[in-house]
Amino acid sequence: MTGLIGHEAAVAEFMAAFRGGRPHHGWLLAGQQGLGKAMFARAAATWLLAGCPPEFAVPDDAEAARLMAAGSHLDFRLIERTVGKTGKLRAEIVIGQIVRRPDSEGQPLREFLSGTPMLGPRRVVVIDAADDMNRNTANALLKSLEEPSEDTVFLLISHSPGRLLPTIRSRCRTLRFSRLPDADVRRVLAAAEGEGAELDGEDEALLLRLAAGCPGRALSLAAAGITCLSRDLAALPGLPPERANPAALALARTVTMKGREGRYAALLDAVPALIAARAKGLAGPQRAQAITEWEQASRLAREAVPLQLEPGQVAWRLAMHLAALPS
Repeated sequence: MTGLIGHEAAVAEFMAAFRGGRPHHGWLLAGQQGLGKAMFARAAATWLLAGCPPEFAVPDDAEAARLMAAGSHLDFRLIERTVGKTGKLRAEIVIGQIVRRPDSEGQPLREFLSGTPMLGPRRVVVIDAADDMNRNTANALLKSLEEPSEDTVFLLISHSPGRLLPTIRSRCRTLRFSRLPDADVRRVLAAAEGEGAELDGEDEALLLRLAAGCPGRALSLAAAGITCLSRDLAALPGLPPERANPAALALARTVTMKGREGRYAALLDAVPALIAARAKGLAGPQRAQAITEWEQASRLAREAVPLQLEPGQVAWRLAMHLAALPS
């Protein structure tokens, strides 16, 4: 498996906990989206299932790594949003994924936890992301966290820990993730097959600036065609209303075309980051206005996917927030 890049402090803290007495059963992997928390969770799960070897990066030919790569490890469970009967990705992690419900599909988590580990002394459960649980689902998971077994480790990924139930946070040990230096983001891009490999120096510099230390954001932007997208966005600030609206509509059309899902995801990430970057160079009323636009754009970008908002409308509104900034 591809080794985790960066986050050495988090790796060291996690490994030390499992080598120094009885480790905590629940871990909250906290930090903004795109930092690599999911990759860490998968690497940590593989390390735990491999028996906590000396090195965090488990060799590809190890049994635990092979089974994880094949998606067939009997002692691992990933809980994430699933595709519903409509064929669309659900907005939330539903309670049927935790406890049996008449309309649920597959083995619920409670059933998975009712037995004993099959291949080793430990099971690992990853929740990606814990923020996607509704209150009923969170309360159902809480019962498992409140009565932990020594053979199970929970890894809860959270982009916004403050949104979680306080009782869930209190039962987990928090492991915080910070932005990576540009050198590590470059390494992530180089390690991703086909993504970022064709960037020239100017495009790479732009990509790193927009990524702001988040390798996941860098990969999303690279896949969406960073140069074209960034030029479209850079032309928006300072446009008068009679020109801003047509430009925003044109941009919105580009993200609703078939096969442009990556461009939409990149737009959700890029616009708040661009507004924040421009706000730093402003002062007085202009800075206050930019902060207001950033708050509104960030909230819209954060809620767009969970609330299943219409992509074209979201893209237009984000573009108008950007256009409202002084040039």
